[in-house]
Amino acid sequence: MRLISYTRVMVQAMGLSLLVTLRTTAATADPNPTLAITSSAFENGGTIPERYTCSGHNESPELQWTGVPGGTRSLVLILDDPDAPIGTFVHWVIYNLSPTAKGLPEGVSATASIADSEQGANGSDAIGYTGPCPPPGKPHHYHFRLYALDQKLKLKAGATAHQVEAAMKGHVLGRAELVGIFAR
Repeated sequence: MRLISYTRVMVQAMGLSLLVTLRTTAATADPNPTLAITSSAFENGGTIPERYTCSGHNESPELQWTGVPGGTRSLVLILDDPDAPIGTFVHWVIYNLSPTAKGLPEGVSATASIADSEQGANGSDAIGYTGPCPPPGKPHHYHFRLYALDQKLKLKAGATAHQVEAAMKGHVLGRAELVGIFAR
């Protein structure tokens, strides 16, 4: 009889322990998904195909993202090359993207406004995407950085990456990065 009672208590204790563990896990789970950015054109850390560079068509690659945090009011995308010989070179700036957007299509037009968002000035002081174009030699790393913000930015079309980054301070809910490599 004691053995049966003991076994029953253990089962009940184990069941209670399991229940407590499950409830704790549910209570501490992150309510916001993890922001992620990908491209069908290349994998993270992979080579950017020539068509998206100055050696090809110089058009933007298709991008997708998932896991936009709750409370997001706008998204920002900045593409830069920290390996540039003159210091970090900005290739693309887009801000005030809709939080419901799931990505950008290939070949985004170089107009200032796209789908209720704004494109900023790149390192060539032009609006829109300018593809990787490193000097011959070592490969450069191109960082596609996506930010989820708790507000829309109050900036005019054509803002620089520095202006966008300054306006984002204190408003970032999530961040994701996709890195592509290219050499000539």
